[in-house]
Amino acid sequence: MARYKGSVCRLCRREGMKLFLKGDRCFTEKCAIEKRNYAPGMHGKGGRIKKQVQGYGLQLREKQKVKRLYGMLERQFALTFKRASQEKGVVGEVLLQKLERRLSNVVYRLGFGNSQAQARQLVRHGHVRVNDRKIDIPSYQVRVGDVLTLTPKAAKNDFVQGSVEAVKGRGVPKWLELDPDNFTGKVLALPARDDISFPIQEPLIVELYSK
Repeated sequence: MARYKGSVCRLCRREGMKLFLKGDRCFTEKCAIEKRNYAPGMHGKGGRIKKQVQGYGLQLREKQKVKRLYGMLERQFALTFKRASQEKGVVGEVLLQKLERRLSNVVYRLGFGNSQAQARQLVRHGHVRVNDRKIDIPSYQVRVGDVLTLTPKAAKNDFVQGSVEAVKGRGVPKWLELDPDNFTGKVLALPARDDISFPIQEPLIVELYSK
């Protein structure tokens, strides 16, 4: 399973929030942002005050943050936004719903992977079944009623078992249901805006792409 190097935590400190890029470590006191909640570098604490980011810079920064949260490339994110803008509803909220419904993200939310990277790897390697059908496309959009299962080989993996054990205490989003004993998950409803706990300012992203 993929693991992130320590430098990833610098991104969390720069954004001033947890991006959960290091899996279970982000939920413990070892989390870098818990130990040192200020920007990296010589000017991060008590040094020269940085200029406040405004306008385009603020919008771009928000987009980059959300990209990292969901582990996406620029082209993937832009395509997701384009599709969200073509659907009915508030564009920003539709965008977040599409991001949450990505198969790799759902696998992560269910705790089958302790990070977006591990969840994406499980999907790409064909270890995830949706309604008993192998889906190896991380961007696949799950639907209400979909049942996700892992292959027997993946279910026996120590990383997967440890991740599922850890998520038992944290719980999963209310729009999902987890059966940890059988490594099975179900989509109970579409994710609502209130179901997304990350401090995301989606209007800034909409403004960025509207220019």
